[in-house]
Amino acid sequence: MTISVSRPHAQYKSHAAAIDAAVRRVFESERYILGPELERFEADFATWCGAPHVVGVASGTDAITIALLALGIGPGDEVITVSHTAVATIAGITRSGATAVMVDIDPTTWTIDPKAAAAAVGSRTRAIVPVHLYGQPADMDAVTALARSHGLAVIEDCAQAHGATWRGQRVGSIGDAGAFSFYPTKNLGAIGDGGALTLRDQSTAARARQIREYGWDHNRVSQLCGLNSRLDELQAAILRAKLPSLNDDNSRRVAVAAQYAAALADSPLQLPCVRAGASHVWHLYVVAHAERELLREHLAARGIAAGVHYPRPAHRHPAWANARTNELPHTDRAANEVLSLPIYPELSQHDLDIVIAAVRSYFVESQ
Repeated sequence: MTISVSRPHAQYKSHAAAIDAAVRRVFESERYILGPELERFEADFATWCGAPHVVGVASGTDAITIALLALGIGPGDEVITVSHTAVATIAGITRSGATAVMVDIDPTTWTIDPKAAAAAVGSRTRAIVPVHLYGQPADMDAVTALARSHGLAVIEDCAQAHGATWRGQRVGSIGDAGAFSFYPTKNLGAIGDGGALTLRDQSTAARARQIREYGWDHNRVSQLCGLNSRLDELQAAILRAKLPSLNDDNSRRVAVAAQYAAALADSPLQLPCVRAGASHVWHLYVVAHAERELLREHLAARGIAAGVHYPRPAHRHPAWANARTNELPHTDRAANEVLSLPIYPELSQHDLDIVIAAVRSYFVESQ
């Protein structure tokens, strides 16, 4: 394919000088795990997010797991979330020992339906994990109101929404905790795996730091059963190097999304919308159409890669075949119809024009 959905290598090239200097600094430091680069990144990211505490971990999946464990949620507890998400969301819940209860999505924004979430609350429900999908914040007014009324913790899945805001507040600073992924394709991506969790409470943050390293106390005695999940110095340094450019990178994504919206407004596609009160950072530009696979083949024949996020809802994976869930019609429809068009900060105007022309040509030729 000549035009891909995302290009992590282009991100490296655009930040090469800063990244190379950061990598060299770590190599020469002889400190590779839980050192000054991680401490500085945690502080920088906390300031950027507007969150009191940040704990760097090995992946976004681990961030969800550790957030739940740090909040005292585990075996015997239920956690409400969506099925229309990366399976990492569900895996993170499952690995904590809690049970994921998957509910349907709003059909226009593809984020959690608060009414469906409310209907799923039971005697064992302890938390809700709203997913800020594709860069779009969930309806956090409704989610937090639901959580308050039932005494539930809120863990925001921010893996695709670095920098998105809800009523002017950055995601990850709204709930009790936020989980971020730094997978290479993310808006803030490492060159490898990585994650972090944001936390409001100091004692919960201290517990999360203990959990990420074997449950050790300061004498390296395991006071609880923890994990081995540390954001290493190399990735922390790379993320520190890229963080100052994240606002500009997100602005370029917004500009690309605006061009798609204008050029495809008269097409039969269901275009993404931005929820009132939210700012969208366009990790993905996702459209929907009943002839998704035919459109995808049309684009592929013209050298354009289009992704599907996600082709199989989590509740349809064998691993969660016995999960407690009701019928999820909007989730199933999205899985059959969504298509992700190329979007990343380095996408050239030339390539963007090619993608737009190819999408439009499909509907002309199929008439």
